[in-house]
Amino acid sequence: MDKETYLISKIHSAHIGDDGALIGNMVYTADAFCEGTHFLREWMSPYRIGRKAMLVNLSDAVAMNADPRYALVTISLPREMDREEIDEIVRGLEETATEYGCEIIGGDTVGGKSLHLSVTLISHSEAPLLRSGIRVGDLLAYTGELGGSLRDLRRLQAGERVGQDSRFFEPVLRGAFVREARPWLRAGMDISDGLYCDVNKLLDRNGLGLELFQSVSEEIGMSGEEYEMLLVFEPGYEERIRTLAVKEGTDITVIGRVEENSFRFPCRSHHFGE
Repeated sequence: MDKETYLISKIHSAHIGDDGALIGNMVYTADAFCEGTHFLREWMSPYRIGRKAMLVNLSDAVAMNADPRYALVTISLPREMDREEIDEIVRGLEETATEYGCEIIGGDTVGGKSLHLSVTLISHSEAPLLRSGIRVGDLLAYTGELGGSLRDLRRLQAGERVGQDSRFFEPVLRGAFVREARPWLRAGMDISDGLYCDVNKLLDRNGLGLELFQSVSEEIGMSGEEYEMLLVFEPGYEERIRTLAVKEGTDITVIGRVEENSFRFPCRSHHFGE
């Protein structure tokens, strides 16, 4: 058990276990975006940092078929950051939130040695998509193409440049697809820690396993921060879901069938090197 899983296990709440906490028809989510862990300032402009900090948080709401309403933002600002840089971070946060109908209503600002942003979202959903409820025989699939985020991260770590349209800089959220497909989806979540780790979370949540239809390379399975969707649905709905995916401009890759076994992918923590 890695440190993240251990820490979560020590918090006792029935609301923990999905991309966000569902209370009534409101969804509460929070994510941090930290210099030295998620990004380096030499890789991204201040605007890009603010934008991605908001996008990775919006992804949790989108994954639960929720509409973001309000955001609280806490920022740790290094002493050397000037006003123009601060303006660009705020512009990235606000413009991105506005794209999704969300308003930043407050937060906190502190001084620090590194740039860290933490966003809490308050969202609404009449038909939330959870991680629980999958059944033996269901199909497990993901949207889009995986692997690009890890590939570009390695390039950045090697001192190379990557395009501004890189998935590492600009995650593509599948909100329209999730809304359209929701009636035929059994469960779902976003892929933030990599396909290997997130499939394991989904299986752990339901106490089930998987029969793989095809091998999944480490380049795909360990690529974190993709923010594509991991989906579970009945086999009879596959064609309908594929049709909706084409309509919304994404692909669907089915990797296996839910079974009563102990299958798990090899998963290493991105945060603690375990």
